[in-house]
Amino acid sequence: NLLRTLIDHLPDFIYFKDAQGRFITVNTSQLRILGAASLEEVVGKRDLDFYPREAAESFEADEKEIIRSGEALINREELITDRAGKKKWVLTTKVSLLDSAGAAVGIVGIGRDITEHKNLENQLLQAQKMEAVGQLAGGIAHDFNNILTAIIGYGTFLQMKMKEGEPLRHNVDQILASTERAAHLTQSLLAFSRKQILSPKPVDLNGIIRRVEKFLLRIIGEDVELRTEMAEEELTVMADSGQVEQVLMNLAANARDAMPEGGQLTIATGRLILDDQFIKAHGYGVPGPYALISLEDSGIGMDRKTQDKIFEPFFTTKEVGKGTGLGLSIVYGIVKQHSGYINVYSEPGKGTTFRIYLPIVQTPAEESGHRDLAPPEGGTETVLLGEDDPAVRQLTRMTLEEFGYTVIEAQDGDEAVQKFVENRGQVRLLLLDIVMPKKSGKAVADEIKQMDPGVRVLFTSGYTANIIHKKGILDKGLNFITKPFSPGDLLRKVREILD
Repeated sequence: NLLRTLIDHLPDFIYFKDAQGRFITVNTSQLRILGAASLEEVVGKRDLDFYPREAAESFEADEKEIIRSGEALINREELITDRAGKKKWVLTTKVSLLDSAGAAVGIVGIGRDITEHKNLENQLLQAQKMEAVGQLAGGIAHDFNNILTAIIGYGTFLQMKMKEGEPLRHNVDQILASTERAAHLTQSLLAFSRKQILSPKPVDLNGIIRRVEKFLLRIIGEDVELRTEMAEEELTVMADSGQVEQVLMNLAANARDAMPEGGQLTIATGRLILDDQFIKAHGYGVPGPYALISLEDSGIGMDRKTQDKIFEPFFTTKEVGKGTGLGLSIVYGIVKQHSGYINVYSEPGKGTTFRIYLPIVQTPAEESGHRDLAPPEGGTETVLLGEDDPAVRQLTRMTLEEFGYTVIEAQDGDEAVQKFVENRGQVRLLLLDIVMPKKSGKAVADEIKQMDPGVRVLFTSGYTANIIHKKGILDKGLNFITKPFSPGDLLRKVREILD
C-alpha cells in the first residue's frame, strides 16, 4: 500500500509489463495517458490496445530487445499520441524487471511529459533564427541606405533640371519611384530585424484603426466585407502610428489573399490582463494590462505546419511573383519592437485569427495629424559636413551649395574636429554621420561643443537603431535624419535647425 500510494502520486508515468508486453500494473498518471478510468481496463492488455499500430509495435520491439540484451533504455525522447489523439513529448526510461534468480521477466517503464519543455525549446530556436536573419538584414541596410541616398539625390537633381514636357523626364520619374520602393524595402528589413528607428508616442489604437480603415478597404477589395468592433474605452499604447498602420495593412493583405472568393474580415479591439496563467499557457509575456487587436478572416485557413513557419522571413504559400514572404515577418518584427506579442489561430477551411498584444500606458494619447511639407529653402550659413561615404558626401555638398550654403568637408571624425578649429567662428551647423572612422559623430559634436556651445548639430546615418543607441545618439533633444533622404528633406531639416 505504501508503494502504491507513492507511485500514484508521482507526476511521472510508471508501468510494469510481463515478457509478452502485457500490463501488470500502472500508476494514475499512466492511466490518464492510456485514457483508462481504472486498472481493470489496463491489466492484461498491450500497447496495441491503446496506441496506433506503428507506435505500439515500436514500443514492443524496444522492450523485447531490453529483455534479450539486459541493456536499459535511458532518457529517450519520444513523440506519442494518447488515446484522445493529443500528441505529447515523453522522456522515457525502460529497464528489465528481474525475478529472484536475476532473470528478466518483464519491463519497468518510467515516462515524463516534456511537451512544455520542448515547446519552449522550439520557441527559443525560432527566436534565435529570427535574430540571426535580423542581424543580417540590419547589416545590409546601412550600406544599402548610403547607396539609395546617392541615387535619390542625383535623380532628384536631374529631375529638377528637366522641364515638365521633356521626353526623358518619364524615365527619371520611374528611377525615383523605384528608389522609393527600395527605401520601403529597406525599412521593411529593418522592421523585421526589429532595429528600425521608431518615433513612439502615446496613441489610441482605436483612433489608428479608424484612420486607416479607408486604406484597408482598398487593400481587401469590394468582395470582402470589413467589420470593426472597437472597445468603448480608449486604448492608449506607446507606439509609432505609422508602424502600427503597416501591421494592419500587411495583415489585411494576408487576409485578402486567403479569401479569393470574397468573405469577411473583422478587426476588434479590447483590453485584457496578461496573468501568470496566460504566460504559462503561451510560453511568453510580461504580466500587466494590454490592448488586444484581433484580425479574423473567413478564408481558407492553414494547417499546423504552415502556422509554425508563418512568421519566418521569405516563407510564402503564394505562387512565384505573388509575394515576397516578408509581410508577416515585418509584422512580427514591428510587434516585437513595440514590446508586444502576436500569435495565430487557424484551421484549414475555418479561417484565421491573428491576435496582437501591446502594453497599455497611462499617458493620455497625443493628437496625430499630417502637415503639408513646405518647399525647401536655402541659406548662406557655413556647414561642416562629416561623412565617410564619398558618394553621399559629394551629393550632400552639392545639395547644400546649390541652395546657397558654404560647405566644409571632412571624411572622418578627426578631420572634422581639425576643420572646425581651422574655421572656428564661421561654422553654424555640424552635419555629421554617426559612425565614422577615427571618431564617432557624437564624439565630434561633444568635442566641438566644448569650443563653441552655440553651434547647431544634425546627425545622420544609414545604420540601424541599435548601433545608434550604442553611440548615444538618440538622446532626447538631438536632431537626426535617417538615410536614405531626399535633397528636399535634408534642406528642410537643415533650415529648421538653423532657424
